[in-house]
Amino acid sequence: MKHLLTGFLTMLCLSAYGQTNDSVEVDTMKSANLGNVTITSRRSGTRRMGGPVDAMRITRDELFKAACCNLGESFTTNPSVDVNYSDAATGAKQIKLLGLSGTYVQMLTENLPNFRGAAAPYALDYVPGPWMKSIQVSKGSASVRNGYESITGQIDVEYLKPEDEQGVTVNLFGNTMGRMEANADANIHLSGSDLSTEILAHYQDDTGHHDQNDDGFMDQPNVRQWNLQNRWYAKAGGYLFHGGIALVKEKRDGGQRHAHEETAAPPYNIYKIGIETDRYEGYMKHAFLLDPDHGTNVAVMGNVALHKTDAAYGQKLFNVDETNAYAQLMVETNVNEQHNLSAGLSLNYDSQDWDLTLANARPTSNKTTETTPGAYVQYTYNLNDKLTAMAGIRADHSSQYGTFVTPRFHLKLAPSEVVSFRLSAGKGYRTVHALAENNNLLASGRTLVIDDDLEQERAWNYGVSSSLYIPLLGKTLKVNAEYYHTRFSQQAVIDYDSNPGEIHIANLSGKSYSNTVQVDATYPVVSGLELTAAWRLNDVKCTYGGQLMKKPLTSRYKGLLTASYKTPLGLWQVDATLQLNGGGRLPAYYEPTASTTAHSHDAAPAADGAAPAPVDGTANKLQTSNVTLQASQPYHAYEQVSAQVTRWFRHFSVYVGGENLTGFRQKKTIINAANPWSTTFDPTLVWGPVQGTMFYAGVRINFGRL
Repeated sequence: MKHLLTGFLTMLCLSAYGQTNDSVEVDTMKSANLGNVTITSRRSGTRRMGGPVDAMRITRDELFKAACCNLGESFTTNPSVDVNYSDAATGAKQIKLLGLSGTYVQMLTENLPNFRGAAAPYALDYVPGPWMKSIQVSKGSASVRNGYESITGQIDVEYLKPEDEQGVTVNLFGNTMGRMEANADANIHLSGSDLSTEILAHYQDDTGHHDQNDDGFMDQPNVRQWNLQNRWYAKAGGYLFHGGIALVKEKRDGGQRHAHEETAAPPYNIYKIGIETDRYEGYMKHAFLLDPDHGTNVAVMGNVALHKTDAAYGQKLFNVDETNAYAQLMVETNVNEQHNLSAGLSLNYDSQDWDLTLANARPTSNKTTETTPGAYVQYTYNLNDKLTAMAGIRADHSSQYGTFVTPRFHLKLAPSEVVSFRLSAGKGYRTVHALAENNNLLASGRTLVIDDDLEQERAWNYGVSSSLYIPLLGKTLKVNAEYYHTRFSQQAVIDYDSNPGEIHIANLSGKSYSNTVQVDATYPVVSGLELTAAWRLNDVKCTYGGQLMKKPLTSRYKGLLTASYKTPLGLWQVDATLQLNGGGRLPAYYEPTASTTAHSHDAAPAADGAAPAPVDGTANKLQTSNVTLQASQPYHAYEQVSAQVTRWFRHFSVYVGGENLTGFRQKKTIINAANPWSTTFDPTLVWGPVQGTMFYAGVRINFGRL
């Protein structure tokens, strides 16, 4: 019974990917002592999952290859997921998968949808790296179990578990940019293996005010964050429980560097950015194992998040209160060895209340509520692991958009142990919260125009991939190749091109699609040394102002080469990563003429209301006599190198490393930084690193764990 319960927990964690028939690898280092001889084998920190969905699992061994202070910094060595700054003022980061922004990636924490709406711009900083046990990344349309929102894929974060081995772990970190972190996790088993609890704690403080390009603005904001979680696990007979609560408090201070100096001028003379966030979460999972012989089980799970952000971008004030709640009932059974059936009900609830105050304008406010009940059924056929087919369909009814249907299909062919093929097709939907999800765009001096008739986003995704395991010189060369196509029938388009004086969010009028091709290979060259090489091409286009154009600020290609070496006794580890980021397209923008760029960094806002107008389409008149239109132009490719050395001891490890060792920085990250109150001020046209070389050091200490 104990093994059955453990297997059922594994099924809950991986069910979204159709991996229920796969074993889960936990340890990445296995040793056998034969007298005075120690034989050590090493498993890859990133590995493909075996079900019909194209998914990979990133373990702690992979995460430990870099600083990995939070979720946004955990994809350094990953060829599929890109993480970039959305602007050069707020520190907002954005995931890109299959060439498209992170809003089309469904974010999950342990199989539950999370970090939606107002949490999206800074969500990647809300998950501390030392808390993560693994990350599951799936591409294309995922299972219908987790809802209808996955368009380009899913990212599911698995935290450390209360039922894991008892003990305390502490992680201390600091870097040359003035960032300091302290992380701790503690597991306590209160009643053997039947009842346990866990405390996760995180504190971050950025004290630097760096301005490496001397434009008067901080390269990234100072962030102070407190993050706590309390998690519980209980087991009684055929019943399992997981639950917990979480708290995040964060304060971001950015803008002009003078705003943070003791001799700063009065507040109305300087451009400041201040963002304060309070976030509260709770979740629970109840699982009942009804028939061990057929794997029949029932699970009830859900979570709720209360999110409040008060933000100031110069004279623009944006406040949002949001409530997200999700509940699911799932029933699953194995009819026999070949047939698996899963069905369930779900309920999603989103409530958002925001108000916006702009200079010399009346405050505007908006409140929306959407309730979406749904039901799904999914069937999986497995023929001796040679052929696996998974078909699912769900129907949901939105209080805003009515009823819609989500079909998805996955097929895996594995004629031998050497080769396998996967095919997928599916549809996804997404409700747009345009201002809350993109509130960092308020930092721009451009007029932000959001149409009030935005429709629900809809897209089809098709994918094909293959995996080869080729015996070579006594080892195995792993090669993967894939192609994905995403096509939108409706999309909320962020348009920089139709009017260079505006950022316009409007419904798609024309075509919008993404094509991505990727090939990657991994090979253990010698004992302890593993190399990974990858190459990806992106073809992402969208219609702007009636013209089909390449999506701006999107790299055309990416190359990746990683090397990881661990000594035979496992005492030293060296990791290095080379990234080649292909060039892309910069949208057109207005730039002040030479005669208008000599203003002080502390220039006060103009009395005639130079700040942008409300988000209702009433744009300010651009003073075209003092500006020059810079036509859309390409930006060039750039490379980045990162490296880390780790020394392992029995109960602790010490690591030192560096990021962006090539020192490359985008020269102009802010347009017209000298006049932040003007309509040509724009920090959102970021395509490269905003800061140069950074070095760091840290220590991980284990108390009571082997």
